[in-house]
Amino acid sequence: MNSIAIIPARGGSKRIPRKSIKSFLGKPIIAYSINAALKSKLFDEIIVSTDDIEIAEISKKHGAKVPFFRSKKNSDDFATTYDVLNEVLNTYKERNKIYEYGCCIYPAAPLVSKKLLKSGYEKIIEENWDTVFPVVEFSHPVERALHFDYKKKLNFVAPKNSVKRTQDVKKKFHDSGQFYWFNIKKLLKNKSLISNNTSGFIVSKNEIQDIDNLEDWKLAELKYKFKNK
Repeated sequence: MNSIAIIPARGGSKRIPRKSIKSFLGKPIIAYSINAALKSKLFDEIIVSTDDIEIAEISKKHGAKVPFFRSKKNSDDFATTYDVLNEVLNTYKERNKIYEYGCCIYPAAPLVSKKLLKSGYEKIIEENWDTVFPVVEFSHPVERALHFDYKKKLNFVAPKNSVKRTQDVKKKFHDSGQFYWFNIKKLLKNKSLISNNTSGFIVSKNEIQDIDNLEDWKLAELKYKFKNK
């Protein structure tokens, strides 16, 4: 099975400026995603999709390829992950380079590992899913969510769930925000990473950390140190 890793890393990140190449424990954070892909030995090619020269140079220094730059259209705040993947795969098709499977690995995912990548690969191959990605259990039942109304009064979003015991609520999961394995033909046909034939595998909270702000960043560093002590 031939496969490609695509790491989307635009230069205009807003919440954490220059997020993809910000130093994470002494190395640009994107280097961790590239290194995990290299160590997994699952990919015929590992590329970074970027619109930024500095990101491109750092990515190449750490072992990825940047065969072309991302279009301006797919570098703004409104471009989706699918838009970026579609652009890469169609550009490769025009160059007569066809892959069967792809993996979109996010650039700010320092806890991603060859073990997790292999788990996703084995699941999509052996069970014939369109897409597979790691998920983590919510730490508290979402059915018991609260919100403030216009008077600042605290209410249950779903009042009928206020009397439910935690142990009686079905477990719920969320995307770990690390990577997606996908069947390329199915992805392009569905025009989405999520289809009616999507699955996932459960990972520990210690193996993931979504990074949206500097507090998340520090927490990711602590988890990385703990994991690699």
